[in-house]
Amino acid sequence: MALTSHDIARIAHLARLELSPSESERMLTQINGFFDIVEKMRAVDTSGIEPLSHPVAAVQDVALRLRDDVANEPNNREANQQSAPAVERGLFLVPKVIE
Repeated sequence: MALTSHDIARIAHLARLELSPSESERMLTQINGFFDIVEKMRAVDTSGIEPLSHPVAAVQDVALRLRDDVANEPNNREANQQSAPAVERGLFLVPKVIE
């Protein structure tokens, strides 16, 4: 996949960026270089290879240091909802914003 200068101009417009012609050309080169790298990575046959749980696992055994999943904050829901304009069954009620 290769972008054209027209694509760069469209992306810059959508991002509300003003690019000079030299900046636009530099962006085109950099983004197309990125897509070249992605295409090279896609070309590698990875069938039959197990995914790694950690990138270092490829070179050494990794013991993940995970902490216990324990709630350590008190439940202050009622106190936090006292200043809310509308609450129902423990949930904040807000006006509908999407039609």
